[in-house]
Amino acid sequence: MYSIGDLSRRTGVKVPTIRYYEQAGLIVPAERTEGNQRRYERQALDRLAFIRHGRDLGLSIEAIRDLIDLSDHPEKPCARADAIAVEHLSAVRAKIAQLQRLEHELERIVSHCAGHTVEDCYVIRALSDHGLCDGDHAQPLEDRLVPGRT
Repeated sequence: MYSIGDLSRRTGVKVPTIRYYEQAGLIVPAERTEGNQRRYERQALDRLAFIRHGRDLGLSIEAIRDLIDLSDHPEKPCARADAIAVEHLSAVRAKIAQLQRLEHELERIVSHCAGHTVEDCYVIRALSDHGLCDGDHAQPLEDRLVPGRT
């Protein structure tokens, strides 16, 4: 049996987050001692490590919930798990493309600035006049992502 602190230390997941995952049904509720302390089985440690790895990869809670549901049925085909991963990979690639556009625009803006005075500063002018920008970098990232799979 593991205390909530043990789970936290072993997985790197903070105690409030473990409580949240328990309330959200992602890990089995802990048994309670006479002193009302949570005690978790090995399964909770394994599940928490699974969740942590999924979050480290940027998967949403809903995607992780779907993957947990799938993992509880090992006889089922893995097509849905593959689809979740493919959808997330697409979202990650969209984020990378957006960040590359931002990088390009920032490099361009900075390269135009001679660094004399704020009055002549191209960075300030470009921020004041979007027409001086070279692209669609202003579109919010969330508009480019698959809802619920970020």
